Amino acid sequence: MGDSLAGLVLAAGAGARMRPLSRLRPKPLLPFTNTTLVDHAIARVRSATSAVAVNVHHHRDQMEAHLGARVHLSVEDRAGLGTAGAVSHLRSWSDGRDLLVVNSDTWCPGDLGDLATSWDRERVRLVVAGRPELEPTSRIVASFLPGGVVESLPPGPAGLYEVCWRPEAEAGRLEVVGWHGPIVDCATPRDYLTANLLAARGHSVVGTGAVVEGRIERCVVWPGARVAPSEVLVDAVRTDRGVTVLIR
Repeated sequence: MGDSLAGLVLAAGAGARMRPLSRLRPKPLLPFTNTTLVDHAIARVRSATSAVAVNVHHHRDQMEAHLGARVHLSVEDRAGLGTAGAVSHLRSWSDGRDLLVVNSDTWCPGDLGDLATSWDRERVRLVVAGRPELEPTSRIVASFLPGGVVESLPPGPAGLYEVCWRPEAEAGRLEVVGWHGPIVDCATPRDYLTANLLAARGHSVVGTGAVVEGRIERCVVWPGARVAPSEVLVDAVRTDRGVTVLIR
């Protein structure tokens, strides 16, 4: 793809459904195996292009401190702009390039390079979990937007489904590709635990510097957290603040 493809990781949301975990850290910065959710997404995008942007709004200071100069930061100051608004807001940086867009909270291991290489770069390509059909509830793996489509998106808050994918589908210009690999949208603590356990092949995930003296089964223990000798945790997330979320 060379310099003609750029990538955007969407990470500006509040993560309200992930509470109480998202009260402790922004959802994109939740520990995930040996990294974070947003870094997992950045690595996926970098399998197709080295030019990566991340949009930030909620918890902007923490996101900026974590990401630093590793990516281009697209700051949404006054309000979150939604998925289409985020793309439009990035036009001066994308500068006419085609754009690969992924969500920061989706665990979906796999190389996106082949999907980028096989794309005709004329139609919008939407990669969805399961059957290649577009529905409001489709689980989105990635979206490939031609540069002309990026330039045509309206400024201001809007969603890609409403102003891009659905109109392109109605006009017969949307290519929908099915994805049959693993995928979990990490919307809730239950989803977050499920994704971690799948990535770790069913084993508990214990972060760097965590101390586990008690017994854990199917748990995520954040870096720096502690499980005391008398504790038994099953299907739980233990944070570095001592907060425990039980998944029932």
